[in-house]
Amino acid sequence: MYREVCPLHTVCHTQLSFANLESKAVVATFDGGKITSDGGCLLLREIDERVGVIDSIHQALVDPRDPAKIRHHQSDLLRQRVLAIALGYEDCNDHDTLRFDPALKTAVGRAPDSAADLASQPTFSRLENRVDARQLVRLSRQLMEGYIAAHPGDRKLIVLDVDSTDDATHGRQQMSLFHGYYDQHMYHPLVVFDGVDGYPLAAVLRPGNAHAAKGAVGILRNLIRRLQKAYPNATVLVRADGGFASPAIYRLLERLHVRYTIGLITNDRLKDHVADLIAETAHAHAASGEKQRAFTSFRYRAGSWDTSRRVIAKVEQLAKGANTRFVVTNLRFETPQQVYDGLYVGRGDAENRIKELKLHLKADRTSCHRFAANQFRLLLHTFAFVLLWHLRQAADGTELATATFETLRLRLLKIGARVQETVRRIVLHMASSYPYQRLFADVAANIQAMPLRL
Repeated sequence: MYREVCPLHTVCHTQLSFANLESKAVVATFDGGKITSDGGCLLLREIDERVGVIDSIHQALVDPRDPAKIRHHQSDLLRQRVLAIALGYEDCNDHDTLRFDPALKTAVGRAPDSAADLASQPTFSRLENRVDARQLVRLSRQLMEGYIAAHPGDRKLIVLDVDSTDDATHGRQQMSLFHGYYDQHMYHPLVVFDGVDGYPLAAVLRPGNAHAAKGAVGILRNLIRRLQKAYPNATVLVRADGGFASPAIYRLLERLHVRYTIGLITNDRLKDHVADLIAETAHAHAASGEKQRAFTSFRYRAGSWDTSRRVIAKVEQLAKGANTRFVVTNLRFETPQQVYDGLYVGRGDAENRIKELKLHLKADRTSCHRFAANQFRLLLHTFAFVLLWHLRQAADGTELATATFETLRLRLLKIGARVQETVRRIVLHMASSYPYQRLFADVAANIQAMPLRL
């Protein structure tokens, strides 16, 4: 049974007893020494040495503290916080015990035995609550610059998937408001991902009652102009669902010469344009019993539009009834099926990236009172996403090339290790029974082959 816990971080209780194994007693004690369950965090440290994720965050923030009176430099705080998020420790409270972890100390840049312990929860709370709106803008720009650095060279096509998600709130956070569609008090973040490889370009927290498209024009304008400057020969394609069916967005993208495929909410006027096709597919389905699909396009002008635009229609007949979808686009030469199946439906993969951001990295842990502090948290979790994105890129050619972040964490980061510091070395004696030793070595070699940042 659990007896007592000594002051600081020294555990000195008696052993724990479990069911016997045949005639032998099974016991457990917490006296193994400097052992970590996160030995793989050295991979994240190697990535950051080459990519400079933490340094980019540090450059965007102002540290008003007196350098002569601080124990934890801002860069160390940011490294500790972002690495912990990537490892699955999303709360500031976690650092009250994590600050002693020998592997995390090593990854942050401190010797596991001879150096001072890392920061605890109150220090991180002060950090989160001192960031202002101007610094958040600079931090968002650094996220964009990180995307450009991760995609060097000339590019022919850039696909941007724009989406929003619900972030339920359970306290008195600023701008936590009720949203009728989601039937809850919440924030309503807007996110932008690369539609090919899933790299995040933007993560913007918005009030809970914000429309899906609120602020999208300004965010897209800034992103696209920066991308067009970095990749002057690239075609930019924006994909979004019906929540972003806004004339202001269409006009912006057309003015910037950007291609787009954006869902339209179905209405009777749109259905009238494909009434004959709906009847034909319904008849074919009744005759064959098989699913029927057909595509067409037509010019359409809604009452709020300043001009007519091309609309793609997918008409589908299933056993449970008709499934008709519409997409507005400025693509002129592709067939309706190419636009819908070849381009638009790929937008759905953004849901998987949102899942990784919210479920695997807990980016919805926006429990600070200040709205700016919660925006800062969202960005910190997004930069942790970037670290794991680079880890997945380093796993290219292995069985983890398309793994989720949760799988990457379990296979490559959650490794038991005894940490030993000597005069000349810091050694992580990883578990001999770790089943992915060759995979770990291959990923480490790929990371170390990445060029060091200047």
